Amino acid sequence: MGIKDWDPAEQPREKLLSHGAGCLSDAELLAIFLRTGCKGKSAVELGQELIDHFKGFRDLLSAESSSIKTINGLGVAKYVQLKAVMEMARRYLSECLARGQQLTSPADTRNYLLLRMRDYPHEVFACLFLDNKHRVIAYEEMFRGTIDSASVYPREIVKRALEHNAAALILAHNHPSGVCEPSVADRSITERIAAALNLVDIRLLDHLVVGDSNCLSFAETGLL
Repeated sequence: MGIKDWDPAEQPREKLLSHGAGCLSDAELLAIFLRTGCKGKSAVELGQELIDHFKGFRDLLSAESSSIKTINGLGVAKYVQLKAVMEMARRYLSECLARGQQLTSPADTRNYLLLRMRDYPHEVFACLFLDNKHRVIAYEEMFRGTIDSASVYPREIVKRALEHNAAALILAHNHPSGVCEPSVADRSITERIAAALNLVDIRLLDHLVVGDSNCLSFAETGLL
């Protein structure tokens, strides 16, 4: 039985219109995106198959074309649409942290950094430069590789902060392992950067360690 034959109250589109997108299951959200199922499967059943096959949205949205096309009922067109959805999500979060945007929501900052940094296969060290009202001046990825005292240079961060005329900074780096527990090197370099910034009267507000599904905040855990 196709979705159009379901009770209207159970049809994904009608549920969304009546109760909002948050009430839909992952499979129902995908069904709205897919629009149609395939032979013997409704769009919701196909959506559930995708969720099960890729073990969630993350791997689905980052899957290569060859993986997507192995699922009956999908093809190049759906692959392109999925990539477009992912890019729209990135750009939406980028706009939340656009130049001049005041940081009033820690959740927006975390979500942006998670989406931006967690899937890198190597460590990346980034800075959010802010003005004296905590409005975003710029987001820059400054260092790559293993994050330790030999690969992150506090003087370069200070130099860039002065060039931006920043009043405050938020540091962030990812752990490709997926574990956001800070290392001894993470703590050491944070202390060095904070001390260097303090010399030029620039505040270090936080250092976020980006893991697989969460961020650890130095400020919230008393490490800063």
